[in-house]
Amino acid sequence: MAIPQNFIQDLLSRADIVEIVGRHVQLKKGGANYLGLCPFHGEKTPSFTVSPSKQFYHCFGCGKHGNAVGFLMDYASMNFVEAVKDLAGQYGMQVPDDDRSPEDRARAAQQREKQQTLTDVLEKAGAAYRKHLRTSPRAVAYFKGRGVSGEVAKQFGLGYAPEGWRTLASVFPNYDDPLLAESGLVIVNEEDNKRYDRFRDRVMFPIRNVKGECIGFGGRVLGEGTPKYLNSPETPVFSKGRELYGLFEARSAIHAQGYVLVTEGYMDVVALAQLGFPNAVATLGTACTPDHVQKLFRFTDHVVFSFDGDAAGRRAARKALDGALPYATDTRTVKFLFLPPEHDPDSYIREHGQEGFARFVRQAVPLSAFLVEAASDGCDLATAEGRSHMVSNAGPLWKLLPEGALKRQLLGELADRAQLGSHELLEIWGVATPGSGRPRSRERRGGEAPYGKRAYGAGRRQAIKPKAVALAELVARILLRNTEPWHTLTNDDHHLLCELQPPHGDLFSWIDTRSHEHGAEPWAVLQLALEGQPFADLANRLVDLDNMQPIGRAIEVADFGEDDLRRAVVGIHLDAVALEIEQVARLPQSDPTRTERLYELTRRQQALLQLSRT
Repeated sequence: MAIPQNFIQDLLSRADIVEIVGRHVQLKKGGANYLGLCPFHGEKTPSFTVSPSKQFYHCFGCGKHGNAVGFLMDYASMNFVEAVKDLAGQYGMQVPDDDRSPEDRARAAQQREKQQTLTDVLEKAGAAYRKHLRTSPRAVAYFKGRGVSGEVAKQFGLGYAPEGWRTLASVFPNYDDPLLAESGLVIVNEEDNKRYDRFRDRVMFPIRNVKGECIGFGGRVLGEGTPKYLNSPETPVFSKGRELYGLFEARSAIHAQGYVLVTEGYMDVVALAQLGFPNAVATLGTACTPDHVQKLFRFTDHVVFSFDGDAAGRRAARKALDGALPYATDTRTVKFLFLPPEHDPDSYIREHGQEGFARFVRQAVPLSAFLVEAASDGCDLATAEGRSHMVSNAGPLWKLLPEGALKRQLLGELADRAQLGSHELLEIWGVATPGSGRPRSRERRGGEAPYGKRAYGAGRRQAIKPKAVALAELVARILLRNTEPWHTLTNDDHHLLCELQPPHGDLFSWIDTRSHEHGAEPWAVLQLALEGQPFADLANRLVDLDNMQPIGRAIEVADFGEDDLRRAVVGIHLDAVALEIEQVARLPQSDPTRTERLYELTRRQQALLQLSRT
């Protein structure tokens, strides 16, 4: 979604950054500016300043700075569009959304209204549960027995759902309200349409989204009932596969501590906060998903997963590994902490102290080591069969990693363990073409003769306009992921791309040459071969775009297919034809070739326009 710059400027002119920041940071006037403790790193002396005249914040300790939109992105880990919408909502402004039909906008507005209504219902129930906790000795005794203080209980909004089938009827006079069922608070029996409370005789843990809104509950039974733990069902505001318990409460601590600790249950999070580790969160009775990992990396570049050391904990860690691999870039750290079988985080800290647990966290298993361990599990690496089994296990895991130094290093380590060369390993995994060290030819579409190789920087060059630059870089991004689509282009396409001005034309000439010699190749192989080439910086920048989100506009990175490639190449052809039409039109009227050439170019232009619409 593209948001007009004039709207963003208007929004920032209305927003008061002192007010926005002051809701989350205690600010004091100091001269022309306001001062406070930085919310992004731990400090005792204020180095965080907010300038009302410049509408800007800056921390002299960690370097974080920006405007009101940037603060929401940094503090609440929103993306740009989310931050603009949130800020606009605070000032009653409607974000332009011209890409959607009026019907779509109306449906979206209804959905937002319903979500707000559901969170209001859940907040009201949460207030009732907190009130019931104060009058329930059993529930209070449970939390005291786990060492939870009143301050921590208040911080997490802990409560108690009393015994009885319809205690929420005293909170919501209209107990038949469909919102109670839709929010997951009430269960409706399909056979007789009778209603009753979902949570009964349970200590309650409200689940909040990153904005602090209650979106669901987790409840632990008191006594011998089953299930022991019960979550709210999936609702329009709550999805277990995307939400993390305690993330709202842990945000500032995650920034201060520099990492997030992912545990297995609500009480782990609450107990860790009580014992000096407020940077903990928990999955909600489900395996860690890629959505969980992606959300965590919006808050920190360092994630530590904590699991029991038993077989179940190892299985959970294995699923977390699958979720983490696609996001394990070279600038991020993922580790796996396995507790002794007799301990949970609470008991370990009580026995070994805070420093003992902190040291244990620092010694957690890095993702790279756990990947190799997971691939080698059950494999006898002393035998060819065991090494082959390890290679089979490792391939799908290695392919999930984003391109970068970590992926390349792991390729070498796995190759060493398999007693194979790196390229042999890539061939086995189907990433490299067998025998790719030998020259090979590929027949082009329609049996056309291939584009001839030439020295980079030599030969005819086609001028390129800014619009065509963007299209050419899109084509290059698609081809750098894997050069296989190069063979779907025509010989005219190859000439067009290879004859663009450098460095773009040189990059395409290099791709053409390698396609002749090696066939289709993935980025993992191309990146190794790019070293020392004059267009290496361009290629690396284009691949890095897949993981970048520029400030000021949102870019949706999709999986591009052959149709996208074709449309982009047609766009470059159109640009070249338009430029040639301009050049021919400047010829004198007396030139005998002028009219005929313009006619041919115009026909070609019309054909390309028709092709671009299909």
